[in-house]
This record gives sequence, C-alpha cells and structure tokens, in this order.
Amino acid sequence: MISNRLSSPSTLIRCYSSTRIKEGPGLEDFLAAGGNASDAVKRHEDKLKLEKGDKRLRLPPWLKKEQVFASENDNVKRLKKQLGKLKLSTVCQEARCPNLGECWGGGGEGVRDESIATATIMLMGDTCTRGCRFCSVKTSRAPPPLDPLEPEKTAEAIASWGVGYVVLTSVDRDDLPDGGAAHLARCVHQLKEKKPELLVECLLPDFAGNLENVQLLARSGLDVYAHNVETVEGLTKWVRDPRAKYRQSLAVLKHAKSSNPRLLTKTSIMLGLGETDEEIRQTLRDLREHEVDVVTFGQYMQPTKRHLLVREWVTPEKLVGDSNY
Repeated sequence: MISNRLSSPSTLIRCYSSTRIKEGPGLEDFLAAGGNASDAVKRHEDKLKLEKGDKRLRLPPWLKKEQVFASENDNVKRLKKQLGKLKLSTVCQEARCPNLGECWGGGGEGVRDESIATATIMLMGDTCTRGCRFCSVKTSRAPPPLDPLEPEKTAEAIASWGVGYVVLTSVDRDDLPDGGAAHLARCVHQLKEKKPELLVECLLPDFAGNLENVQLLARSGLDVYAHNVETVEGLTKWVRDPRAKYRQSLAVLKHAKSSNPRLLTKTSIMLGLGETDEEIRQTLRDLREHEVDVVTFGQYMQPTKRHLLVREWVTPEKLVGDSNY
C-alpha cells in the first residue's frame, strides 16, 4: 500500500507502532520479495489482466506470503478472548486477514511483550446495511440494535493495548436516523477521555451525505478523518452499493476538513477493478480539489466467489509509479 500526501497539514501526525512493525519490512522488501520482483513479474506478465473467457486470475508471486505465525501466540489469544468478552468486532477478524498474527502478536516469538502493533476495531456491530460488491462484511436491512455500552468497552480495550495510534471503523447503519453518528462520536469521546494522548483515526461512512453528521464526527476529537472513495468515478456504480456515490464521498471529505481544518483527511482507492491510469489521475485531481491530505492505494482482492473478479494484478513497480501521480 502506497501513501500519497496531497497537501501539507498544519498538524503532523506521528505513526506509533510496536518495534516489530516499525523496524519491519518496508517498500524495498516488498519490491524484492521472493527474490527479484521484476523477474517474478516477467514470469507472470501474461496473467496480469483478466481476458475474455478467463474465469479468474491466479495469485501473482509478489502477493504470496509465507505464514510467519503458524500458531497463535499468547498475545493473539489474549486479545481474541478480551474482544469476545466485550463483544467487540474487528476488521482483522471479519476480513480474515492473514496478517492478524503479525499485528496482534506483539514482540513476536520468544519475546514477552503484551503490547500490539495495531488492530482496527469495527464499531456498531458486524452487520452492514449496504452490500458493496467488493466487501465480505455481513449485510442486513435491519441489523441488531447498537450496544449502548460499546463506547466504554472500546475505550477499556484499547487503553489496555499499549498503543499510541488506533484505527476505528464502522459498518454503515442506514437504518438509524443519524447513521450512528452520535454513537461513533461517543466512542471517540470515551477513548480520548480514557487516554488523551492517543491518536485516533476513524474510517467513517458517508452518513447518506448528511453534512451535520460529518461535522459532528470531525469535531469529536479524532485526529484523522478517513472516508474511502474506494474506486474511480466511472466504476463506482458497479463496485459500491447504489447509495454510495462518488461525488457524495468527495463532499463528505471536503466538509470534514472545512469543519475542522486541523484534521488530516484520508481516503483509499482499490486498484485492479478495471480502472485506467487516466481515471486514477482524475480521481487524484478530484481529491486534491477537495482538500484531501492522504491517499492510499491497495490491490483489490476478491474475498469470495460471489464478489467482483480481480481484473488486474497491479505490479509493485506500477504501485511505485502511482505514488508519483
């Protein structure tokens, strides 16, 4: 994943992580993974794009990863038990992320370290009211009611993890009058009250374009306001739920910044869904125009057979090129 700063924010956010992640593999290691990355690309180049008649693309060599943690260490078990007891969901578990052991494992094998590198708490339950064609989160028109104690439970869990930076995200809750905005704001308040020095990033819904709800979160005490456009404008109606609109997402990001100029605003774009280079450039121009500070690119991975096919495997070299747009 490559980050691209589109403007210079007035407040610098330091990235906190465990020593393992901080001193772990960087972009150079990714490019060189499994030997010579260019050779791996050449060997795989005839299979980078989905052609007519193809069922699906095979996973390319640079995305194949040896599982470092064959079994769960004490840290991972402790966190799973704690989250289960508090009835909290994480993106890490819902997405069945293969890196969970590395992020939750603290200092690694043989190192006694009860801190974790990172985890992403998913607020407002594990069931979304929307059905985007890239996402494996459960969907329902009428999800279970919100847990009124979730703000306190979230603050209790995260304060015990020993992290300096945390990411909170949530499902969409179109069934609620405010989309869950007040509940999410309480989660941030409780967290900051419990640990004022903690830096909080929130990956938030579009609240159906309701800018009052956007402003409520922008002024809730969070440090990074994230909302994903997910893909280029031309593919939005095929990739995202019909209620999620490209221009609506841009308006959300711009209003978050205007509501609190000290915030960092952030978005993410998936690659490999059939977008063109020019569409990516136009998306970045749109984001700059809407005062977005940080953009991350990521390779789209098909979660299950019922989700959108991967149209292209984006090579490490191209990702580096995209960072220069």
